[in-house]
Amino acid sequence: MADDPKQIIETKDTALEKAFDRVLTPFEEFIHRETTGGLLLMGCTIIALAVVNLGFLEAYQHILQTPLSLSLGGLELEKTLHHWINDGLMALFFFVVGLEIKREVIVGELSDISKASLPIIAAIGGMIVPALIYTLFSGGPDTGSGWGIPMATDIAFAVGVLVLLGSRAPKALLTFLVALAIVDDLGAVIVIALFYTDTIYWGSLGIAAALFVLLILMNVLGIRRPLLYFLIGILLWLAMLKSGVHATLAGVLTALTIPARPKFEPQQFSQLVRRLLDKFDRSHKPGMSIMRNEEQRSILQTLENGVHLVETPLQRLEHSMHTPVAFLIIPLFALANAGIPVDFSSLGETLIHPVTIGVMLGLILGKFLGIAGFSWLAIKLGAGKLPEGVTFNHIAGVSLLGGIGFTMSIFIAELAFAGQTDYLLMAKTGILFASIAAGVWGFVWLYLAGNEHSDRDNRR
Repeated sequence: MADDPKQIIETKDTALEKAFDRVLTPFEEFIHRETTGGLLLMGCTIIALAVVNLGFLEAYQHILQTPLSLSLGGLELEKTLHHWINDGLMALFFFVVGLEIKREVIVGELSDISKASLPIIAAIGGMIVPALIYTLFSGGPDTGSGWGIPMATDIAFAVGVLVLLGSRAPKALLTFLVALAIVDDLGAVIVIALFYTDTIYWGSLGIAAALFVLLILMNVLGIRRPLLYFLIGILLWLAMLKSGVHATLAGVLTALTIPARPKFEPQQFSQLVRRLLDKFDRSHKPGMSIMRNEEQRSILQTLENGVHLVETPLQRLEHSMHTPVAFLIIPLFALANAGIPVDFSSLGETLIHPVTIGVMLGLILGKFLGIAGFSWLAIKLGAGKLPEGVTFNHIAGVSLLGGIGFTMSIFIAELAFAGQTDYLLMAKTGILFASIAAGVWGFVWLYLAGNEHSDRDNRR
């Protein structure tokens, strides 16, 4: 039997209403993507661990070492698959990180110094103390370069754990964690740029600087087409790759130049849309589909163009780039880097290795003492204040979640121990065990803190 046309129309109307009813703030959309991305990241980590520890280690390493080359005329760039993921695709991850940092500084939690001071101070403590603890326990001549590994917090995993707590975690605590993690990301970018560069080739670095100035000039001149920024960004990435400074930083630099100003003001846009919608209604012809109604099609296209002009390029790119980064690039990074062979017969020796101990203590103890300790000092000295509805017990729980250092920690480990397979294995093992412990302990701590909060509310 044929479908009832009336029922089809009603179904379409309902779907349209639902699509327009779901109005998410940029922050809510960001949290949703980070949570889902965190779960996918966890799944890819488990797959990589299973593949390596179920007898496929050699095949896994062979695939990652497969050479891939790009050639254009007489120019050729050849890297292994592992390098293309870590040096190439991760540049897009850092591009999104750069967009997030810029948005937070302009309009987010980091734009108001009275609100931003506590997460900024907490993030600084969460970077300094873990680095000191690693250096104290593992800072030998061969292993000292790993001090940057426990400084980083994985925002996707940490936010995912906090979201699982639901109403037990105050919303302001989630905002605090996101602000802290973004400052943490900025710190990691600076550390990578300053301390994980072996040899600088000044000619290539000069070209990179000139391209960065060109990107800034494009912003000043009001050029808004993302494609132009991407093309210059690719050239910047190539120059950085040849300069000795890690190429992924080109992603952050390009992101910082993306325009954050709209072409239209909201009131002007609203007036134009109202006029177009009136025209859209007048051009409606009963029984004619929008595919055949040329005037309505033109109006819809004009509306779409107008939406892009009232949105800033930064907003559009962050919205469009976050999905492929969270659901493709970061999972690929996990698949390529989380394959850690676990030999249970020698696990005890691995866990007491100086690098493993330094990373684990840095992520678990260092992050806890750094974030909670610096937060306590900031509050006592009046340099920061607790967000509304958040207790210091909540801050302590988040300090544990800060020890989930997966993505950025592994990335820094690859730089710190490049060519040192044994130390890299110890570092990754420490990251894995510490991240699991920090996630579980942080969840339990905040769960219990949520119970205490509920009990106080009930007594009132």
